[in-house]
Amino acid sequence: MTHRKLPDFLPDWMSAYKRNLFSGDLIAGLIVTVMLIPQSLAYAMLAGLPPEMGLYASILPIIAYALLGSSMTLATGPVAVVSLMTASALAPLAQQGSVQYVELATQMALISGVMLLVFGLLRLGFLAHLLSHPVISGFISGSAILISIGQLKHLLGIQVSGNNIISTLIDLARHLPQTNLATLLIGSSCLLFLWWSRRYLSTFLEKAGVSSKLAGMLSKLAPMISVIGFTSIVYLFQLDERYGISIAGHVPQGLPTLSLNLPGLDAISALWLPALLVSLVGFVESVSVAQSLALKRKQRIKPNRELIGLGAANIASAFSGGYPVTGGFARSVVNFSAGANTPLAGIISALLMAVVIAFFTKLFYFLPQAVLAATIISAVTALIDWHSLKTAWQYDRADAFSLLTTLLGVVLLGVEAGILLGIALSLAVLVWRSSRPHMAVLGRVPNTEHYRNVQRHEVQTVPGLVALRVDESLFFANAAVVEQKVMGLVNADPDVKNVLLVCSAVNQIDATALEMLDQLEKSLSTRDIQLYFAEIKGPIMDRLKNTPLGKRMKSKIFLSVHAAFLHLKKDQELH
Repeated sequence: MTHRKLPDFLPDWMSAYKRNLFSGDLIAGLIVTVMLIPQSLAYAMLAGLPPEMGLYASILPIIAYALLGSSMTLATGPVAVVSLMTASALAPLAQQGSVQYVELATQMALISGVMLLVFGLLRLGFLAHLLSHPVISGFISGSAILISIGQLKHLLGIQVSGNNIISTLIDLARHLPQTNLATLLIGSSCLLFLWWSRRYLSTFLEKAGVSSKLAGMLSKLAPMISVIGFTSIVYLFQLDERYGISIAGHVPQGLPTLSLNLPGLDAISALWLPALLVSLVGFVESVSVAQSLALKRKQRIKPNRELIGLGAANIASAFSGGYPVTGGFARSVVNFSAGANTPLAGIISALLMAVVIAFFTKLFYFLPQAVLAATIISAVTALIDWHSLKTAWQYDRADAFSLLTTLLGVVLLGVEAGILLGIALSLAVLVWRSSRPHMAVLGRVPNTEHYRNVQRHEVQTVPGLVALRVDESLFFANAAVVEQKVMGLVNADPDVKNVLLVCSAVNQIDATALEMLDQLEKSLSTRDIQLYFAEIKGPIMDRLKNTPLGKRMKSKIFLSVHAAFLHLKKDQELH
């Protein structure tokens, strides 16, 4: 029996699909859909958008990523942090809920998608490494705190305004006496149920005889259970009319209209920076999640393909009336744990969401906003990463400082300023560390060809020789530091006749460092001191040999530290 060959333009996973994979994809698609429904509604509210836009952003974007992305289990769609960034970017430009606000949200998704697509075509996947883990952790933790505080007004049933967290908290305290007790009861009960479910439901189900894997997956469905339960309570007891509980209200039924709302020059100038930051944060978050899941199955992801997949997802979101999307951590983990084998699980989830939008949105009419707020708070508080702060503080205070500064920047200055501060800190810490390279004077471990730090090991040295290993590439930020170190060692010992610079850890020498080495060689020569190099790497040697310094040093460059020591020791004995 022969199998019909699928067209070449289809993704690899689809061309190689096997029937035995379908059951896992089907189950995962069903479970993720149940999880995605309340999240998409809640995150749309977080972004200041109509609830249906969260649903719209959960259909075509998922299919687009499934066809073009590289991860087998990444679940794309609306996420909390990107929703917060969207609200933060659009708040100064238009009134929440207005037609202009909605149009700007779709245009922001389009700009972000085009940026990601271009980055992918230019093979800029290395951008995933632009932000360090402490900065990303601080940004996400700060965003989680900001989101949680922003949702308290829905949990309390009061109106609160404020341009920053301080003014928001002050206004919140001022309006506390106006708290709607029924809303508070609904919201706090939901929050307590979600907290209990996250911590204890899985254990409770296991004790009841449910398998560990199934219990873990069922515990992830608590948000949908709370939506169904509290929506039913509000409907049956007419709590919206009797006690003034705010509800979702009318959610338009029917699939989204496909259209493309192109931004004008004014919109582009206002949105390009927020769209760039959303693209960067979404890409870094997606890649980190996708890589961690891929490693568990010995799979690989391709960062450049991820850029193209996420770019296509955002363009598809703009085309179908959604807003910026990216890969979500919680849904991806559930997708993976539920047995998803390929992106078909995402396509199944998208088709089920389409069915929900086409026929069942009336069921969301009595959904309390307090339940959506509780869903958001429950989801984002799990993202606050105190463990990373503790680990960084114990291991590297500079990383801990970056994490804390980014976190406080997001909370006090806002998401855009916070992430820009985080990027600046990442680069500043990198330059700061590189500008203070570790340097060690080397000696020979007796009866071996190994050379180690004289301050850490019992070693043998050669009189009149200083061997210095620089554990960093040489560039403009540390060239002067290296020169000062060499001259300090020479000045401290009047018997020094030879200086050996060990370059085993040097991967690059820029023009500033080359000029420094040239001047250093000349300066030492005037004092009758010879400069030597050892263990210069091939790519550096290829460039160095054609320079005036390289030509002068041609006979003074050794393949190994041991060869240099033997030569200079013999030379010392002869003289």
